[in-house]
Amino acid sequence: MHLFLLGVSHRTAPVELREKLDFSSRDLGAAVEALATRASAAESVVLSTCNRSEIYVASSDPAQAREELIQFLSEYHGMPPDAFTPHLFTCEDAEAARHLFRVAAGLDSIVVGEPQILGQVKDAFEAAADRRCTGPMLSKLFHWSFGVGKRVRTETALGEGAVSVSYAAVALARKIFGKLDGRHVLVVGAGEISTLTAQHLRGQGVGDIAITSRTAAHAEELAASVGGRTVPWEGLIRALGGADIVVTATGSQRPIITRAQLEAVTGRRRKDPLFIIDIAVPRDVEQAVGDIEQVFLYNVDDLQTIVQENISRRGAEIEQAEVIVRDEVGKFAAWQRSRGAVPTIVALRQRFEAIRKAELQRLESKLGALSPDARARVDEITRLIVEKLLLEPTNQLKALPDEETQVAYTEAVNRVFGLRDGAKEPIPDASEVTPSKHR
Repeated sequence: MHLFLLGVSHRTAPVELREKLDFSSRDLGAAVEALATRASAAESVVLSTCNRSEIYVASSDPAQAREELIQFLSEYHGMPPDAFTPHLFTCEDAEAARHLFRVAAGLDSIVVGEPQILGQVKDAFEAAADRRCTGPMLSKLFHWSFGVGKRVRTETALGEGAVSVSYAAVALARKIFGKLDGRHVLVVGAGEISTLTAQHLRGQGVGDIAITSRTAAHAEELAASVGGRTVPWEGLIRALGGADIVVTATGSQRPIITRAQLEAVTGRRRKDPLFIIDIAVPRDVEQAVGDIEQVFLYNVDDLQTIVQENISRRGAEIEQAEVIVRDEVGKFAAWQRSRGAVPTIVALRQRFEAIRKAELQRLESKLGALSPDARARVDEITRLIVEKLLLEPTNQLKALPDEETQVAYTEAVNRVFGLRDGAKEPIPDASEVTPSKHR
């Protein structure tokens, strides 16, 4: 059984395509259930964030899995394959594990070290596990990735310093305005990213912070936490007229701010700059808004410059985190290789156990005079002897360095001990085995 990964991310596809392949704004559980009906995806997990849509499966035929997953994406999102296949990336086995481990560690994020991604990986796995779409391979893979993410955060400083998409948004605002003291802020949406961005902005000394959300209670809660005020959802467009900085992060499927709406309240020629950071995928702000004079519109892809600055500052931490990932990938690959030897190991143990029991049965007449405790002791001693005899062969079979060597060794063991179905010879009576004599 192979691991197979197919997806798009901020490294391979622009935001316009990623938002069309997004699963997170819909029912993630329904998506993974639909995927699990495919023959090559008996085990499957769908991971979808604003920066990636990735499908992990355990499959005996990666080539078939690739074709079926492309067909699934096409049918589920109503897109012709040619529209997205040039932007797909695929990984198998150890490379698939490496990719997921880097994602969980925050190494593959737009802003390296962002803390939210590990929770999103866990949510994706739980959505699949709750619907019984996972099995031994993906369960092992994802739980291992959780440990990698935790280890990177424990052993490095990669996640320190409030490094996140929201932090990058504030850094962009400072580049445009310089100091943010007294600036008027409008936050659209009251989710986690909106909350973090509002908190960072408050820390930079902005003035008025207005919060609006479709759910009034959420807006009130966020406003209270940052010392801001609420704006009714119906007053969103009107509130744009008094804002210097606008942050949008909602789950809307279509733009909630258009060029026509903004021009209606601010005019076509603004005197003062208006900075809009659209963190949502799908995007909340119509792209044409950025064409208005003095309006600076950025989306999640525009954070790449800040990411590169962040990478240069955290080079040492990144390298240490990559070392951890390489170490864990090596361990996972060894575990995956060992699975190929498991049937032979099980058969070998069953063969030895059958011989042990047959010999005890043959000696029943001689053991009959023993007390129950003594009989139990004999049974335990012979079992321990078998366990010790098989310990080293078991460890060696599991630790073989590559698949080709493992196939050769397991085939040899199968032949030597007659482990194939129908190949087992009758267990000989010990008295019939005559030692060879040297002449």
